[in-house]
Amino acid sequence: QVQLKESGGGLVQPGESLRIACVASARTYAVGWFRAAPGKDRQLIAAIMWSGPGEWYADSVKGRFTISKDNAKNTVYLQMRNLKPGDTGVYTCAADTGRIPGEVTYDYWGQGTQVTVSS
Repeated sequence: QVQLKESGGGLVQPGESLRIACVASARTYAVGWFRAAPGKDRQLIAAIMWSGPGEWYADSVKGRFTISKDNAKNTVYLQMRNLKPGDTGVYTCAADTGRIPGEVTYDYWGQGTQVTVSS
């Protein structure tokens, strides 16, 4: 029922910045950004609630990545700064429907956008 589309990925050099976006067809409870490094399972790196306060970051991106939202555009952004080769991977956004209060339930997923950090 909820469609998500990522955009903004690309090739950047270490130390550079990049902003990726996730446009959702509808707002749910929250949106999370996942990253799948080459050959690895995807892991949650940042999340934000559509309504009210609440942002979360994985330790690996704290201080470098910032998640934000534009409710009018149903868009969630991930501003990535000081990118490192280890940040390379497929970045996918997912919608948490909030069907289970107190738990994260990512029921809808985008297709992902590739971010490559290399010199």
